[in-house]
Amino acid sequence: MESSTAPTASSASPVKILTVGSAVGSIRDLFVKIKAIDAKHGKFDCVLCIGDFFGPLKEPGALGNGTDETEQLLNGDIEVPLKCYIMQGENPLPDSVIEKYAKTGGELCKDVFLLNKSGIMTTAHGLRIACLGGIYNPGIYTTAEAPPGFASPFFSTHTVERLLSNTLVKSSSKSQSKNQTYSSLTSILNASSSSQLVDILITNDWPACITQHSSAPLSSPEFSSEGAIPLDEVIRKVKPRYHFAALGGRPPQFWEREPFVWDDEAGRVSRFVSLGAFGAEAMGGKKPRWFYAFSIIPPSPSNPAPSRPTNATKNPFTELAPRPPKRTLETFESGENFIWGNVPQPGKRPRTSEYSTLFRHFITSCPERQKPPEGYVCRICNTPGHLVRDCPTRHAVGDTGGRKPRPGYVCRACASEEHYIEDCPVANAGQRGGERRGKRDQVKEIGPDECWFCLSNPNLAKHLIVSIGSECYVTLPKGQIIPTQSNAVGNDGSISTVPGGGHVLIVPIAHHPTYNTIPADIAPPILEETDKYKSSLRALYAAHNASAVFFEVGRLSTKGGHAHVQAVPVPTSLVGKVEQTFKSQGIDFNGTLEDCQSSALPGGRGRSYFRVDLPDGRTLVHLIEEHAPFGVQFGRQVLTDILGIPDRVDWKACMLPEEEDKADVKAFKAAFASFDPSM
Repeated sequence: MESSTAPTASSASPVKILTVGSAVGSIRDLFVKIKAIDAKHGKFDCVLCIGDFFGPLKEPGALGNGTDETEQLLNGDIEVPLKCYIMQGENPLPDSVIEKYAKTGGELCKDVFLLNKSGIMTTAHGLRIACLGGIYNPGIYTTAEAPPGFASPFFSTHTVERLLSNTLVKSSSKSQSKNQTYSSLTSILNASSSSQLVDILITNDWPACITQHSSAPLSSPEFSSEGAIPLDEVIRKVKPRYHFAALGGRPPQFWEREPFVWDDEAGRVSRFVSLGAFGAEAMGGKKPRWFYAFSIIPPSPSNPAPSRPTNATKNPFTELAPRPPKRTLETFESGENFIWGNVPQPGKRPRTSEYSTLFRHFITSCPERQKPPEGYVCRICNTPGHLVRDCPTRHAVGDTGGRKPRPGYVCRACASEEHYIEDCPVANAGQRGGERRGKRDQVKEIGPDECWFCLSNPNLAKHLIVSIGSECYVTLPKGQIIPTQSNAVGNDGSISTVPGGGHVLIVPIAHHPTYNTIPADIAPPILEETDKYKSSLRALYAAHNASAVFFEVGRLSTKGGHAHVQAVPVPTSLVGKVEQTFKSQGIDFNGTLEDCQSSALPGGRGRSYFRVDLPDGRTLVHLIEEHAPFGVQFGRQVLTDILGIPDRVDWKACMLPEEEDKADVKAFKAAFASFDPSM
């Protein structure tokens, strides 16, 4: 979630920031230390708390009757010395914190703000701070059905996609003219690389290649082979001036890398710092450094290009170090063995040799092999003490009899967290005899790079986008219902007086199948921004003698989809026909539309539905029964009937040339500018 505040007159002055490592639940003591540091070295403008702020979740009944420091903080009973921004580290967040975040949008108490798991914040000084919380697990990263929320310790492809989508938005002050805002939006739609730059990036994990080309000594050699590979691509795109990470070892250790330069960005300089945890025990007689103070000047076109630091190294993200060559057959036969050293090898050993037996014993049954290395954490259950193959949850059974999913997985067909999609009764309902599909017959799910609505898809029709917010964007559809440009010839010109036609889609930036499947802990800001766009569109339509009809087809399927709400202006003279026409058409489709006065749909998250918001503010919902026919163009068919333009049912037949689409976009943006909540 990106917030923006107008820059002050002192924007060109350096901003003084204190960054601290994981508090691991020692909140009161950390704030006491921060207050002392600020008194001695301040005044600081704000504090960035990276890593685990609350620490591991406590067992039920171990909270001291609600008087632990987390509850004290949420109740405002702990003194906060400076404005603090915190993030999710390597543990799930407490339920009470998630609930407070959902209610307030991030403000946990006075001067303590929880950043979105993947989002951007623009400070009052004009600094752009990006956050990616959670930890990287290769299996969960690629299999998660939706962005894991705060209740999961992991991040996924969807989390990263959401972060990069949000970085596309340039911050703009309230003092900017409308022309400047349009210019910024144009650069967004053109996917300008400069629009993704951030000043500060905070993450829990390290990027995979950060140690390359560095001569700074590591506290542990294993750091050179660890790290989250997806973070490398994030850094290549956002090019942070400062990058702070928390999970540098167990316990975390301090490490500061030499700066490196982005030659394609006028010599932009990046610095990476990993901090130790606050209050960590001393190792080797010395406690790891857990705080870092620095000053940074907000970006400005008038700022001179930075000078290249004398200790700058090659950029590890653009000049990857070559991998060592593979060992050849001759290497093995010459007697050099990577496990046992330089051992004479007179010839190839038979498979049944004594050596082979001993080696097999070492791999499979040696007691020493059963012990995980120090600091090892099982990637299945995220707990130490055992190897993956010995994990007690490895063979856990889900609610439908198949394997139990890893934390963070959500079935795209029914939104359950208790089974994989191949074991889902909804996904498999239409199969003969109720048998599950074989792997060869499974329907391939839609990924973000294939989805028509994901901003990361290079084939997305970006020229149709008219507004981008923090959580959602608004776009004209291909082949809108309202006839415009060359399609308006021969049609009733009074169908809509909204410039550009007015038929638009409100689309969440993050990939979710339907609005009803968005996880509860991340849903509030998405729903709030959707409602803001709805209110703005109602006001725009009203200014052109029309009312808004919103509809969503929440169709769950094995392939999944991407949630979106369609908004169509209906002339005021036709508003009285809307409800009755929807209900009569619903009967034709062997279903009934029920009055629904609450935002929560009856039937729970695992149901398909059709929802329409009437001009008077009431909502009608039709629950789509399994196996029952229901056309995805139902809403469009009803509205073309109301508007008296039945030939506009098929969107493909209504498509315009790109130049005419761009003319509609320009006209709509000009009319929407004074109503747009993203400005």
